[in-house]
Formats: sequence, C-alpha cells, structure tokens
Amino acid sequence: MYAVIKTGGKQYRVAPGDVLKVETTAHENGTVEFSEVLAFSGEAGKFEGELGGAKVLASVIGEGRGDKILVFKLKRKKQYKKMQGHRQNFVQVKINEILVNGQSFKA
Repeated sequence: MYAVIKTGGKQYRVAPGDVLKVETTAHENGTVEFSEVLAFSGEAGKFEGELGGAKVLASVIGEGRGDKILVFKLKRKKQYKKMQGHRQNFVQVKINEILVNGQSFKA
C-alpha cells in the first residue's frame, strides 16, 4: 500500500516506513503532516476513488543542505561569463502513518 503526496512543488510515492528527503517545510515538535494526498492504493493495481480527509503523518529525522549545483552562463564572443552555486535545503522525514477514509495504515 502506498500514497502519492505533493509537497514543495514535487510529487512523492510514499509507503509507511519510507525515509525520504523533501524540501524544507514547517514542522513542529518533530512531526510533519502532509494533507495534499493525490492518490492512494491499498492493493496492487487498485486506487481509492474517495480521498476524504486523507493525510500522511511523518516524523523529522534531520535537516541539511543538498549537494552544490553549479549554474554557468555564457554568451560566446561577448566576453560574458557568470558562475553561481546553489545548495538546496531539505528535511529528511520518515513516513509513520497513512490515514484514508477513517482507516489507519502504519509501518
């Protein structure tokens, strides 16, 4: 069983017990709640039609910054070069529970 959630402009396929890195989100007391659930599957090949009040609960494992990405701009024959680096912040979370239609699925 798994769910598809949306956070930080990206979609993630999660199941109870999964550990993943998402973009920095507000969390309190080490817990995160993802309420934007796009799809849920209880068995292989079948999806729930009704997702009333569906949410995914996760706990925060750690925070950090990703690898450096170099952005290089060049306009040839014009003597224009620009180099810039970027490191994206992330939060590492562990999926604890998926709640759908009053049912709870835990790791």
